Amino acid sequence: MVFQRARSAEQREVRRRAILDGAAEMLDQMPVADLSLNELSRRVCLAKSNVLRYFESREEILLELLDRGFRECADEISDRVSAIDPHLPVTERGDRLAAAFAHALRDRPILCDLIAAQPGVLERNVSPEVVLHYKRSAHAILGPLVATVRTVVPELGENAWSVCMMSALMAAALSVHSRPSPVVLAALQADPALAPLFPDPATYLETTLATLVAGTLVRSGAQL
Repeated sequence: MVFQRARSAEQREVRRRAILDGAAEMLDQMPVADLSLNELSRRVCLAKSNVLRYFESREEILLELLDRGFRECADEISDRVSAIDPHLPVTERGDRLAAAFAHALRDRPILCDLIAAQPGVLERNVSPEVVLHYKRSAHAILGPLVATVRTVVPELGENAWSVCMMSALMAAALSVHSRPSPVVLAALQADPALAPLFPDPATYLETTLATLVAGTLVRSGAQL
């Protein structure tokens, strides 16, 4: 793809989307930490200085991808949660709520990687204005999701917000720890007894989130 100089707002938006799409393709092939502006610039046929006209840093690009992925994931979770029968016993509603989060999050390993990298990487080389923009966006995305959760499991009360937040953080942690490096895999092959140290998200995530929801319900005073 070869770009001409962007002169209109529409052309600038096309350029921004091309940069974001190029970064997303790279994350299909490499960890977040390995994505560089130099390689991204090469792939989208732009000078690095031109990429920085649209995003102030590599980290802002990753935050934009996080925002986009988080929005899509929240929409899927909301659809799944809305389908839960509100007349079921609270324990069953809680388990189905956990399953809704688990299914949406474990199918998005790149999103989980971005969530895990957010505080230590993505929010380190950006301006306060950029952070403020994406924090406000995350708040706007979470608000409707929390409202949907409270509609289906009202027993959670105000704790519905923390359940939504912690579900994402737990999924991110499990996703990172479930993909060990080649060196660690070699150590595991040498001693298979160490396998329990490497959780499988498909096995652990739903159970972990169900435990989170059940525990939160108990602390909220729900009659289980």
